[in-house]
Amino acid sequence: MRKLSMDELNRASVEEFKNKKKIPLVLVLDNVRSLNNVGSVFRTADAFMVEKIYLCGITGTPPHRDIEKTALGATESVEWEHVSDTLELVLKLKEQNYKIGSVEQAENSLKLNEFTPEPGQHYALVMGNEVFGVEQNVINNSDFVLEIPQFGTKHSLNISVATGVVVWDFLSKTMAQ
Repeated sequence: MRKLSMDELNRASVEEFKNKKKIPLVLVLDNVRSLNNVGSVFRTADAFMVEKIYLCGITGTPPHRDIEKTALGATESVEWEHVSDTLELVLKLKEQNYKIGSVEQAENSLKLNEFTPEPGQHYALVMGNEVFGVEQNVINNSDFVLEIPQFGTKHSLNISVATGVVVWDFLSKTMAQ
């Protein structure tokens, strides 16, 4: 096997990416403090064709060198918006018929492997702060809570890793529909 060159990967230009049909998913970052995590989420959103990222509360915004260090230019291709209050955004997205899912460890959570997106439905997945997770008032106003099954000794995954796992799972399930 031979590793492919950058030219052989045939990646879309930023303009081509912006015009492509996206998966029916937006990401909501609820007070994510690490700019490296924010940049990684941008890169994941670009890779898997996410509609938009909402950067809420204290979550940093581009342009910033620490975001760019991990985003590698994805801040130019992925649509994003800063919103000061996560709960207000969640309520607004619900009015726009998005199903809201918080990615968190909570009572009566739905294990990721048991989650099946409804065809044609748009979703917003809320990813929480590195220490405190998703705010309780946001969880209370979510339609469901997704939990990534874990089997080791640690109680959580890094937010950028969790985002990659959840978005890939969502994409693979919607592609199969």
